[in-house]
Amino acid sequence: MQALRAAGRTALSQQKAIRTPRHSRRLHVTTRNGTDGVFKELTEMRVRTPWVEALRKKEEEGLDPTKSSSTPATPSDRDLTPKRMADSYHRVVIPLAQDPWLLDNYLNASGHIRLGTIFMDLDALSGVIAYKHTGESVTTVTAAVDRITINHPLKELCDLELSGQVTFATGRSSMEISIQVAKAPKGDASVHKEDVLMTCAFTMVSLDPNTKKPVAICPVKIETEEERRLFELGEKNYNTKKARAKTGLRKQTPNDEESDLIHAMWLRQLDYHDPNNPLRKPPNTHYMSTTTLSSSQIMQPQYRNRHNFMIFGGYLLKTTFELAFCAAAAFSHSRPTFLSLDPSTFDNPVPVGSVLYLKATVAYTEPAAASEEGESDTPSTRVQIRIDSK
Repeated sequence: MQALRAAGRTALSQQKAIRTPRHSRRLHVTTRNGTDGVFKELTEMRVRTPWVEALRKKEEEGLDPTKSSSTPATPSDRDLTPKRMADSYHRVVIPLAQDPWLLDNYLNASGHIRLGTIFMDLDALSGVIAYKHTGESVTTVTAAVDRITINHPLKELCDLELSGQVTFATGRSSMEISIQVAKAPKGDASVHKEDVLMTCAFTMVSLDPNTKKPVAICPVKIETEEERRLFELGEKNYNTKKARAKTGLRKQTPNDEESDLIHAMWLRQLDYHDPNNPLRKPPNTHYMSTTTLSSSQIMQPQYRNRHNFMIFGGYLLKTTFELAFCAAAAFSHSRPTFLSLDPSTFDNPVPVGSVLYLKATVAYTEPAAASEEGESDTPSTRVQIRIDSK
């Protein structure tokens, strides 16, 4: 091997002897953390080990990091003193208006901001904030994304400010992180309400790196009335999610009102096929089974999380959102406008190397309210897309 390397250097030096400097060029450049579409500053905080090194370490140790063990790794004497909300505050500015090549990663085919890429940044930012609150001794994962709402659509390309902090944590294993995306203010100016593009909340859960079981984290300390408002909002969201989990279809059968509605829909469908009934399916009505759109893809290591062998939640969020967008476009034969993302849960981690199957279905439609149609005179319809994965 040494002889081959020496020969290679000799050949290279001979080439340099016959070339002028202006004809030489660098054949390759190794850049750190060039892994995915997430903003570089957030990626550097998330992906810390090259994939090849993570694989080598896994082979040398002979352990599967995705499996749980009986030996806890989290110190039992961790300091769980309450922390201020401001301690976890983090802010990044994405200079889209200043860097055309960076903007390339954030534009869709029509020249508008690609929301799926922003969603990836939001999840990456929530991870940074979570670890500022918990420290590095625990594994923190995305458990759920609460409703993401577009407050004021962007009408121009500009620098974007992403900021957030832990706003709800009681000392259990979970925390709520509130984040907003806004036009980046100039200088030391503060963000105006009309400049806020979207708001959202992420629920993060801290686990022991070895046992994969929930571990306690620091509660937040309330210091101002605004922080109290944020905390109470987080507490309300927490209680709502607990109540919703108890009434889901996997836990409870449909109530009388829901059963009556399902029965009426079934009878109406029978009428469409009854030769003695003149009622027929309207031309603008579609069976739900005909609205599905499916995809499957291998989960590649470029989209791994900071623990290396599971897929980054932001990538899953982007992938499901863009499939939902495609399903709405296929159903309506038009370019849909995103309004909001309903609460989404991550029930199980997705390993690197697995195949992810997604299915989008039009679950509900209704005429849009006049305020949602805006200045356009063209009638519009609200379309709700459901995404299932396995």
